[in-house]
Amino acid sequence: MKKILYMAIALSLLGAEKLVIGHRGASGYLPEHTLPAKVLAYAMGVDYLEQDLAMTKDNQLIVIHDHYLDSLTDVAKQFPHRARKDGRYYVIDFTLDEIRNLNFTEGFKVQNGKKIQIFPERFPMETSTFKIHTFEEEIQLIQGLNKTLGKEVGLYVETKAPWFHKQEGKNISKATLEVLKKYGYTTKDSKVFFQSFDYPDLIEVKTKLMPQMNMDLKTIALIGRKGTKETYEFKDGKWVVYDFDYLKNPKNFKEIAKYVDGFGSNYEILIDVTKSRPGAIVPTDFAKQAHKHNLVVHCYTFRKDQLPSYAKNLDELHEAVLFAAKADGGFTDFPDLMVNFLKNHK
Repeated sequence: MKKILYMAIALSLLGAEKLVIGHRGASGYLPEHTLPAKVLAYAMGVDYLEQDLAMTKDNQLIVIHDHYLDSLTDVAKQFPHRARKDGRYYVIDFTLDEIRNLNFTEGFKVQNGKKIQIFPERFPMETSTFKIHTFEEEIQLIQGLNKTLGKEVGLYVETKAPWFHKQEGKNISKATLEVLKKYGYTTKDSKVFFQSFDYPDLIEVKTKLMPQMNMDLKTIALIGRKGTKETYEFKDGKWVVYDFDYLKNPKNFKEIAKYVDGFGSNYEILIDVTKSRPGAIVPTDFAKQAHKHNLVVHCYTFRKDQLPSYAKNLDELHEAVLFAAKADGGFTDFPDLMVNFLKNHK
């Protein structure tokens, strides 16, 4: 009976309407991963809200895009001597109380000693007051809104750099599962996806951690861009850069489907970028091949202020990825624009 139920869930996922996933909330309008950005995305009608997680020195899970603090906060000003040798300020080197005192802002990079806002047309950098919050605090917010508004917006959880946390003696995946279980997310029909770029760690989550904890959540293998050092694996006695080519090859999908329920891919995997141009975007068969093995495909990241050269506007990109290429959903910085596109789609 359980096997039949899970098959039904998988089929319903493949046949469901396209999922709108608030990428770090409504991050095109408010600083990413702040509670205001999550509330705004919720109000815009998303199906899921994304939570990127990193662990603090005192083993607390906080919601932040990376396991660094320096490109989103004033940590360099408040703690000028706490950077590591590489110049970065790591979440894992600070307690939750220390992190709560930081001021959070729009993402920036430093050039010639000056902060440059990455998306200059977005919410003004270092204005208003924003703080970092815990994973539990965000779950409580979402579950509270679900109760008061009669909706069921889900969690789309990403463990950041499990390989790095393991090097530091912490198991971020286990800690994340413990919190999810505490709040009632334990089975395939729970409104949650558990994703990571660390595919070896996902296999451990699926085959070891979840069975030990009597859990079986939907898992998503994130696929990084070629040449990026997004994640590492322990191989032949040392940590080496993980090669995402394995996850991109349809010949491996049958084996991959034993461990995950789908892929989180850059949308360019679904587009033939060499043949595409504005007004004539050519899809690949990546999603079609994934669907043969009941694997969903959720693509990142849709941004109106960061369009690829082959798309004349965001709606053309929506059409190409979600319908021509048959993706099952998308991570978007502008949830209202994807919601409106799907509402008006014929």
